[in-house]
Amino acid sequence: MIGPMLVAKHFAPVLRPAGSIVLFSGVVAWRPGPGSLVKGVTNGAVEYLARHLAADLAPVRVNAVSPGVIDSGAWDRLADAKAGLLGKSAAGTLVGRHGEIDDVVDAVMWLLRAGFVSGETIHLEGGARHKSA
Repeated sequence: MIGPMLVAKHFAPVLRPAGSIVLFSGVVAWRPGPGSLVKGVTNGAVEYLARHLAADLAPVRVNAVSPGVIDSGAWDRLADAKAGLLGKSAAGTLVGRHGEIDDVVDAVMWLLRAGFVSGETIHLEGGARHKSA
């Protein structure tokens, strides 16, 4: 939480009044599981940070995106196991696929231009939060 707060502290004063800050959270905040306590709580706190920063920095807009499993290159270290992870992730979504970098880029670019959106968290996880186990 310290990093995003420092970014807001130091960059908000130089943003134009119609400016925008986008923070990043993650689906683990809404899908708790064993071993995810610190990551989940930290990711969940980003949603509240975006809400409070939006109020404190208004009219500068502050929002967050909360991606699920995205094929961003971060999973490449898994080598042959990567396909299995992405397949399992796809099966756990309502849309039947894992995320791609363009999904995140599209949402962030929209938030940067959406002049009437502030204090919100956009979930980019294909409905995984809503799918029953």
